Amino acid sequence: MTSCPRWSAVSRVSLWLAVLVGGMGTPTYAQPARRATLAWDRASTEPDRIVLTWSGDPATTQSVTWRTDTTITAAKAQIVIAADGPRMEPDARTVDAATERLDTRTVPGAGEVVHYHSVTFAGLTPDTLYAYRVGDGARWTEWFQFRTASTRRKPFSFLYVGDAQNDILSLWSRVIREGFRRAPDARFIIHAGDLVNDGNADWQWGEWFRAGGFIHAMTASVPAAGNHEYRARSAQEAQANGSSLSVFWRPQFTLPSNGTSGLEESTYWFDYEGARIIVLDSNRDRARQVEWLRAVLANNPQPWTIVTFHHPVFSAARERDNKELRELWKPVFDEFGVDLVLQGHDHTYARGRMTATGPSVRNVGAGVNTRARGAGTVYVVSVSGGKMYDATPGGWERYQAQLERKAENTQLFQVVHVAGDTLRYEARTATGALYDAFHLIRTGTRNRFVERMPKGAPTRTMQSAPPYGRR
Repeated sequence: MTSCPRWSAVSRVSLWLAVLVGGMGTPTYAQPARRATLAWDRASTEPDRIVLTWSGDPATTQSVTWRTDTTITAAKAQIVIAADGPRMEPDARTVDAATERLDTRTVPGAGEVVHYHSVTFAGLTPDTLYAYRVGDGARWTEWFQFRTASTRRKPFSFLYVGDAQNDILSLWSRVIREGFRRAPDARFIIHAGDLVNDGNADWQWGEWFRAGGFIHAMTASVPAAGNHEYRARSAQEAQANGSSLSVFWRPQFTLPSNGTSGLEESTYWFDYEGARIIVLDSNRDRARQVEWLRAVLANNPQPWTIVTFHHPVFSAARERDNKELRELWKPVFDEFGVDLVLQGHDHTYARGRMTATGPSVRNVGAGVNTRARGAGTVYVVSVSGGKMYDATPGGWERYQAQLERKAENTQLFQVVHVAGDTLRYEARTATGALYDAFHLIRTGTRNRFVERMPKGAPTRTMQSAPPYGRR
């Protein structure tokens, strides 16, 4: 690691401890050497790091968060139903933003004082295209657009990506942009943790926002916290082998506060056009999340249930296992018939399932549960950034589960289409090539799994990558 001469000795010690003490006690690789501060790292009077999220119902609300320097104390946003013509200002509604001062000068790797501003547009019309912009009343951004969810169960798509984490601007950027190109109407993006390598490193968040660019401002983000989002906020916390959720997490993401007590905005859920999306925090208080998870699943009227978190139930990389998580959460997924679990952490690709051996619960209409044997929850582990691990030898036999598709040394994004009784899944490489695909088809109270990859499709390994440096 290259140290920066501008850092204090305490900051350097804290960084080393933070690197060595990963979330959940898992050793982590040293982060990339801090690069020189660039102009776009610094906050200014111009809004930057604009990101859409939800803190309420996606059919009638939309939240947006952005950053400025501290001279902007009264920020605003404007919203209007998107029109074909250029004159939207006369009909736009102006909303005052909430402003939060964030002083990270004592936090290793951060070190700036900025303002984060947030607005939740409320009272919106479902299934409607809106345009919005943010600013201070005198200076405005360009107009961005988003569509509210329908109150009916209409077809929709979303993107899912695993760890961005390393070389975010140079390598992750092409993945998120190719994903947007392949699924331009995706309604949201699930980020399954480790969005950055050091959750308190402002410059890494700057790369994450710059890599996604306008995509963050037009397609809602659904982030799950990874172990790299948990870092020591002080030398004292690092010396005690402690860590806390990134100082940037809550200021820069305006998320639902309906999660487990004490883990609001790192655990949460929302419904979107026939699907219930549940975000868990696999870093902390796993046992305490079980009761909350059961309640969210037991009162679920949606036909599709998708859960995301960081550490995999079935590990995909060598010498990794999350036995406690599997023992705590998997029985709940089985009981309530969760359809799809989306994870990260292992820097490989793996997709498989465990055919149900006992009764699973499926909601049929509001408040009515029936029990039936189903095809089992599908589990996926994926990676979108530049760090790669070797896959675990063999399959998931030690978990009594089927590993049906895997890959090494491959950056991937996933497109999920939900339409009525069919969920269609595709995993594509950074170049857009199809690498994995399956369908889940609802038949009564159970799912039918349909493999969409041809038998014998080649598996990507560390050895099968094309040679680099070719002239």
